[in-house]
Amino acid sequence: MLHLTVLAACQRPGKADTAFYYWKQTFSLDKPQQELLQKVAGHKLYLRFFDIKWDEKANRAYPEAVINFKQKINAQLTPVVFITNQTFEKLSLPGIDSLAAHSHKLITKLASSQNLQYEQVQFDCDWNLSTKDKYFHFLKTFKAISNKKLEATIRLHQIKYQIKTGVPPVDRGILMFYNMGKISAKPGDPNSIYNAKDAETYISHLPKYLLPLDIALPLFSWSIHIRDGKVIQVYGKIGKSILSDQNNFDPTSHKNVFKARRSFFTEGVYVKTDDLFKLEETDKQLLDEAAGQLARHLSKDEKRAIIYYEIGNLDPAMFKAKDLQEISARF
Repeated sequence: MLHLTVLAACQRPGKADTAFYYWKQTFSLDKPQQELLQKVAGHKLYLRFFDIKWDEKANRAYPEAVINFKQKINAQLTPVVFITNQTFEKLSLPGIDSLAAHSHKLITKLASSQNLQYEQVQFDCDWNLSTKDKYFHFLKTFKAISNKKLEATIRLHQIKYQIKTGVPPVDRGILMFYNMGKISAKPGDPNSIYNAKDAETYISHLPKYLLPLDIALPLFSWSIHIRDGKVIQVYGKIGKSILSDQNNFDPTSHKNVFKARRSFFTEGVYVKTDDLFKLEETDKQLLDEAAGQLARHLSKDEKRAIIYYEIGNLDPAMFKAKDLQEISARF
């Protein structure tokens, strides 16, 4: 009995909260997704409200893929806005002030339309050295207008080179612990969604980062479409069920790489004879590895959120509530 007690103490669960992203344009969760949201995350949801992109013809920033609500939301909500880096390359400072005001107005309008309350807003932008000052100015301006807590997504290279890339003027950062490798046409190259070798070159810098961090972990998979040794496109909609169809594909000597037997269309995509599809999956084993590697560099004494990307396209059969609860408990 004493042995079991000591073992439990050594493996004490972390204090992390759990949440999900929702990234589709129309908000609608089926019953299994709703149950997963409730069981795993206690209805905590990071909901993408819209994207901001640059319109070359009109020479202005504009909102795209604005969320529409097919279903009533029963969730503790954080609005998320994705902004292209090009937007800040093109905008002047007065234009950035205007963008902050218009962004706040649209977020408020969308939330009010559904009687949604929120305490914080998250921005997702992969800024660089040339856009850093403009993006940070946008964040400061938005915070002054909205009087809300702010969060910003952080890439791994921005952790390692924080002095050079800058630390955004927000309350918390969200470390995106995925999409860390190069999307490669070589069948034998490692998973670009997550692989431990690429991650290891960055994560030792985590304890020195100047913002408190929440963590985003991947729940998605995709297929890399390869033709004549070159990457054509990446498709989330072409998964194992399609690639396992032996009428259309043959397995190759490389695990999760499939070769087209003939030319045909699938999911609106033209596939040519001998095209390769490299399936990169996220499963419980990969998440366990990622969480274990990451947790070694983060203090369990600091409470943080673990946010899974994302629930809108998730097949609940792929991940049980217990699996995700165990992974979150590592933090």
